[in-house]
Amino acid sequence: MATATVAKPRTSMRVHVQRFGTFLSGMIMPNIGAFIAWGIITALFIQTGWLPNPELGGFGNSAAGTPNVGLVGPMITYLLPLLIAYTGGKMVYDVRGGVVGAIGTMGVIVGAGIPMFIGAMIMGPLAGWTMKKIDSIWDGKIRPGFEMLVNNFSAGIWGALLALFGFFGISPVVTNFSTAAGNFVEFLVHNGLLPLTSIFIEPAKVLFLNNAINHGVLTPLGIQQSLEQGKSILFLLEANPGPGAGLLLAYIFFGRGAAKASAPGALIIQFLGGIHEIYFPYVLMRPLLILGTIAGGMTGIATLAITNSGLVAPAAPGSIFAVLAQTARDSYFGVILSVVLAATVSFLVSSLILRTTHHSDEVDLGSATSKMEALKGKKSSVASTLVGAGVGTAVLTRPIANIVFACDAGMGSSAMGASVLRNKIKAAGFPEVKVTNASIANLRDDYDVVVTHQDLTERARPATSSAVHVSVDNFMNSPRYDEIVEMVKESKAGPGAESTTATAEPVAQGGGAHAAEPSDVGGKDVLLAQSVVLNGTARDRDSAIDEAGQLLLDRGAVDTSYVQAMHQREESVSTYMGSFLAIPHGTNAAKDHIKHSGVSIVRYPEGIDWAGKQVKFVVGVAGINNEHLHILSSIAKIFTDKAQVAQLEQATSVDEVLELFGKVNA
Repeated sequence: MATATVAKPRTSMRVHVQRFGTFLSGMIMPNIGAFIAWGIITALFIQTGWLPNPELGGFGNSAAGTPNVGLVGPMITYLLPLLIAYTGGKMVYDVRGGVVGAIGTMGVIVGAGIPMFIGAMIMGPLAGWTMKKIDSIWDGKIRPGFEMLVNNFSAGIWGALLALFGFFGISPVVTNFSTAAGNFVEFLVHNGLLPLTSIFIEPAKVLFLNNAINHGVLTPLGIQQSLEQGKSILFLLEANPGPGAGLLLAYIFFGRGAAKASAPGALIIQFLGGIHEIYFPYVLMRPLLILGTIAGGMTGIATLAITNSGLVAPAAPGSIFAVLAQTARDSYFGVILSVVLAATVSFLVSSLILRTTHHSDEVDLGSATSKMEALKGKKSSVASTLVGAGVGTAVLTRPIANIVFACDAGMGSSAMGASVLRNKIKAAGFPEVKVTNASIANLRDDYDVVVTHQDLTERARPATSSAVHVSVDNFMNSPRYDEIVEMVKESKAGPGAESTTATAEPVAQGGGAHAAEPSDVGGKDVLLAQSVVLNGTARDRDSAIDEAGQLLLDRGAVDTSYVQAMHQREESVSTYMGSFLAIPHGTNAAKDHIKHSGVSIVRYPEGIDWAGKQVKFVVGVAGINNEHLHILSSIAKIFTDKAQVAQLEQATSVDEVLELFGKVNA
């Protein structure tokens, strides 16, 4: 069966650098708003700003003769590094890791005396990781009633030790590194060599290695330079939208087929929206075009150096609007000129390449986009602009017999989705088609169709390269299900349909796959009356997960680590199912923390926000040996029926809820 899949990736050095860069970006990007705020205050109130103000800008002396502190210095010295450290620690070990990370980073800040972004990016994750390891030592061993005492004192003691370690150990190392890196940049600037960095930066962007360079080195050094000089050229080494705009303009005038038709929309997204990855497939179609972006990048950097221009803070995303918003007061001419000249040179070089080489852009844009997503390691949020979206372009050569729903743990979301699709396929007259569910870790390459949440598709592809992959945004009521039913009909009507009919063998139950509605599982005592709450007290997603998890804890179905894993699962991929329903459950690695199968149901009559979606019903799931799948099948049937969802909303007793689900514990 032909399919639009990617080859199994190798864990190369490039992949490791990508992951490292993505982790660094994860610490910086959530705090870009704070960088922008600092940039605005700096541009307005420093001595060379638009509205110089000694009290706000921190220059000169106050009326009492003491130096003004202002906002600029404390924000860059304390606020931004502490935010980065907190974010880094939280990425590793939730809020607890973030708090300890911020404490430890304070020692680095005081010890160094300069903005410690690199120190924060080291100390934050380090503190979160070490705190997590320390907590694991006495996990489950603390006497009831002493949890808060132990947790607070352990965090406080370890945070204090990390602050001392940061002061005496980390700050000297990072200070020396920052000094050496700054001297190297100064050497490049003074010797006119800075434009040569485009030779590395432009290819790195296309390979998604730029985050490690930009957030790991250029942004920290640029901040330090901006604090000292009021601006920095380093902020525009990677963020200049000119090179990409020039390449897309060349495609508009001299491209062919799908590439030419899609280039105008891509240009708007890239230049105005700041999403540079939109032009990467155009480079991957014709790798020689990287010369155009390199030439444009070098021209832009040279222009900035000659005109002594720069930005006061990072421009993220790399939109022309963001660039202009962060431009220093004396640098508008140089910055605008650098963007225009970079785009012009990139356009000329790219046009020459397009005019002098022969290539079928019509055919290769889709494959280049897939290659770009493979390099990125996940689905691109803008790729559909180039090639569209849908079930896929696979050509079926045999009847569809086996369909699997895959999610991280294979126990909640995928089971619900499998039940919904199975009912649709049965209603269409194909009861012989087996619809199962499994964790991604247990997938085998013997399925015809693999259905995953859109955020997990790229993880499932390498293990099931011969299958058709279908991405959905929720497992309850995705329009993709109707398309899959049509695929089944077409495959049954095509050549070879006689060979696979109602006599098709069931999918083997090994390897972690299982039918979402097994006949040999009764689901005994999976759902109890005490595990149903009609009026939940939570007001946000995380609290609701805790509330549903506590019900599982109260009946001894899981331990506390499983509840933590429910939060980890939610951070990776949302368990929102549609129809006001969310089904939080643990990760695949957390199955060892399940003592026996259990399901909890919490209703929120007023609804709560679930990552932008309204949720009124939260179903906590913990399952062993498929014992929970019977109740999940019942839930799936109910939540695809609007009338039954309305009955659930109006239920006044727990018995009414249990009655709606039928005799699930029979």
